[in-house]
Amino acid sequence: MSTNLIDAGAIAAHNDTLLSQVGSDYAHLGEQLGRRGIDIERVRARVAAFGVAIPSWGVGTGGTRFARFPGQGEPRHVFDKLQDCAVIQQLARATPTVSLHIPWDRCTDWSELRQTASSHGLAFDAINSNTFSDQKDQAHSYKFGSLSHTDAATRAQAVAHNIDCIEIGRALGSKALTVWVGDGSNFPGQQHFRRAFDRYLDSAQQIYAALPGDWRMMLEHKICEPAFYSTVIQDWGSSFLAAQTLGPKAQCLVDLGHHAPNVNIELIVARLIAAGKLAGFHFNDSKYGDDDLDAGSVSPYRLFLVFNELVAAAHEGVAFDPAYMLDQSHNVTDPIESLMTSAVQVQRSFAQALLVDRAALDAAQDANDAMTATHLLKAAFQTDVTPLLQRVRLEAGGAIDPVAAYRASGYRQRVAVQRPAVAGGSGGIV
Repeated sequence: MSTNLIDAGAIAAHNDTLLSQVGSDYAHLGEQLGRRGIDIERVRARVAAFGVAIPSWGVGTGGTRFARFPGQGEPRHVFDKLQDCAVIQQLARATPTVSLHIPWDRCTDWSELRQTASSHGLAFDAINSNTFSDQKDQAHSYKFGSLSHTDAATRAQAVAHNIDCIEIGRALGSKALTVWVGDGSNFPGQQHFRRAFDRYLDSAQQIYAALPGDWRMMLEHKICEPAFYSTVIQDWGSSFLAAQTLGPKAQCLVDLGHHAPNVNIELIVARLIAAGKLAGFHFNDSKYGDDDLDAGSVSPYRLFLVFNELVAAAHEGVAFDPAYMLDQSHNVTDPIESLMTSAVQVQRSFAQALLVDRAALDAAQDANDAMTATHLLKAAFQTDVTPLLQRVRLEAGGAIDPVAAYRASGYRQRVAVQRPAVAGGSGGIV
């Protein structure tokens, strides 16, 4: 049974003040959609079944390359992180799984952690390895790379860590390993591009061989940072080449912030779907680079266009199973509020994409009618599906307005008493 971390009576009292408003707005939206030939109940059922994973690291306060300013009531360990994730799920009802990052989330009893998650109504999503930073008592440094390092012992250490992550994931009921490396170079001539990629492939093949039969290996690319001249897996092309070389269990993960400015991400999504290599997404938003801003906070239309490709592929019967996760850094907001808001925004984009008239869009595309085609997308995107999302949360036992209910609960103030404050700021992103 799920543990209620915020009093259910308080959530019900919050909802009572908004019930009549939601009922009226939902009925009005249903009438609008009905005139367009859309059954709101069918859309609501699909949205209710949708979920996006919470990153365990996301509930802590983030930072920049210059400084990190500690937040109030920050989680001290993975069990505190699970508690915060449970609050997000309790109120927003769109985040049933948690994605861990090892060794940040290492504990002494994985069975206890799994039981605790279950008591909160949570399960575990992909396990994320970390070979982009050095850990205490680590034998070999990753300063100059990990899976692609020139030193064989360093590569072996990175491979062993990933295999250890697989074993942890098996204990938690996970079915996927996400591999992102910061390997690359900061100066021309520093690295032999082809040899570095070959070393990465050799290391990745060893990890791939350790995967259980029903697992996936999600390869994550990033155009820059911490390496700014070149990265070993710098774009979806190199990620695709690696996944294709490794085998069917290897696929490409798309982080919305890991591309050059103005890259057509929805086109990349379409290509990976067609190739059978789309692993899933890390949702966030960006203005300049890998800013890790709240999903949809800057470019909600781009997020909608990504979901348009996903819904279109599902409508056409393409067999694929993308994983969804938020991946953000919250520097000036309460992480719980940002993650709830982002989960709702991702859910909103999915709902809006379900409103696209697929037959009309196909006809417009076949007729090369650009204006009608783009108007069909805009009509779906500009539809306010808030009442539908509110109804989904209400019927799942969540809060009609998650942020308002969260603030009224005093949860942050309560955990701040239980969790000692971190003294002073610090350098570094995390």
